[in-house]
Order: sequence, then C-alpha cells, then structure tokens
Amino acid sequence: MEKDYNQFINKIKIKLGIDLHLYKETQMKRRLTSLRNKRGYKDFSSYYRALDQEQALLNEFVDRLTINVSEFYRNPKRWEVLQTTVMPALVKKPSFTIWSAACSTGEEPYSLAILLSEHFPRASYRIMATDIDEAALSKAKQGIYQKQALKELPAKAIQKYFTNQHGLYHLSPNIKEKVTFRKHNLLADTYPNNVDLIICRNVLIYFTDEAKESVYQHFSESLNTNGVLFVGSTEQIFHPEKYQLRLLDTFFYQKIE
Repeated sequence: MEKDYNQFINKIKIKLGIDLHLYKETQMKRRLTSLRNKRGYKDFSSYYRALDQEQALLNEFVDRLTINVSEFYRNPKRWEVLQTTVMPALVKKPSFTIWSAACSTGEEPYSLAILLSEHFPRASYRIMATDIDEAALSKAKQGIYQKQALKELPAKAIQKYFTNQHGLYHLSPNIKEKVTFRKHNLLADTYPNNVDLIICRNVLIYFTDEAKESVYQHFSESLNTNGVLFVGSTEQIFHPEKYQLRLLDTFFYQKIE
C-alpha cells in the first residue's frame, strides 16, 4: 500500500509538476484515498492510469488537492485592518503591486479590487492572482458567484458591483479588468519580484513545515522593503524575523531591511 502510494505521487510529480511529498502526508493520503475509492479504483496504480487518460478525472484530482473554499471579504475584521492600516501606506506610492497567491476562484483578488475602488479610487496599482488549479482560475475569470460567497459584502457593494441573473451574481467588468490571473505553483515556480502586498491565506496549513518555511522565505524575497504579507488565521508566523519580517498586526507581517 505504501509503495503503491509513493509510486503514485512520483508519477504525479512527473505529470503535473506537483510534489505531494511537500504536503502533509496523513491529510493528503486520506483525501486522495477517499477520492480514489469514490471513483471505484482499488489501488493508486489503476487510479493513475485512469487519470492519465481522462482529462475530467485529472481536473477533479487537481481540484481536490487545492480545496477551493472562498468568499468575498472573508474574515471581515482583517479586511478592516487592510483598509485602515495597510492600504493608506501603499496608496502613497506612485503605483504598487498586489499578489493574491493561491487565489482559488477569485473572491480574494476581486475583494481587493472592490476595496480599492470604494476607498482609494485614485490609487494606481496592479493585482496579480495565481493558483495551481486551472479549473479554479477559469471560474475566477468568469466572475460569477453564488449568493453564499457574497455574505460578508455590504449590501451597497453587492448592488454596485454585481448583477443578479437567475440567482447567480455576475461581477462588474470594471472590477474584473483590474485583476490578472495566471497559473502558479507555490512549491515549484519562480516568484514575482517587487511586490508590495502578498495575500496568501488558508493554504499553507496543508504543507509540511519545511515547505512552509521555503514559501515564507520566497514571499519575503518577493516583497519590497515595508511590503506586507497577509496570512490566514491558522498560519501565524512564530519567528517572523527569520524571514526579515516583523508583526504589523494580527496575521499581517511587514518586510524590514
């Protein structure tokens, strides 16, 4: 069984460039075994052969790896800190760059675009949004959401930036055009440079400690001096100084010289 699983993840690394050794094994193995069994395969070698031949099955597999759960203004009190503490410093710059890493289906980078449009309409910026899951990125580019995803947004913002069509909420083109999406693997790909704000929330909990440390180091190198990293509520950095960071506010870390 162990050999079967290890051979499977080695093949996945060759096929997709995703190294499952860098994810917490117990969680990942349980999740993938459940998916494999659900699809009626008795072992990982037969499951891999099917993945290799059926694109729909492969898409489902990648989707299961990435756990796409998101909503606009998730954890609203943290967005207040973003609005009142982080953004006022950023908008003083002639222009600035934001990176929404592991952006899932787009709620987070679009929330940033809404926040900036509402409170800092004259700011000059670009928002990059990346994820490993191409299906999630396709949904993000469409900008169509269920009502549940909008539950933390003020009613005025929903009215202003969305149109309700048959119970689905379509995001305004003015907001959609402010975000650029592309595929990116946090555990394998080159990171962008000269970023002023990185948001990466509720993703690193699935990584091993070694992988997490590597990601934090890369984030630090991506940030300009005084740039800010915003992480999820389960992803506190206990020794930020290791990565040339300091605690700015709860779950916000600032790059120091």
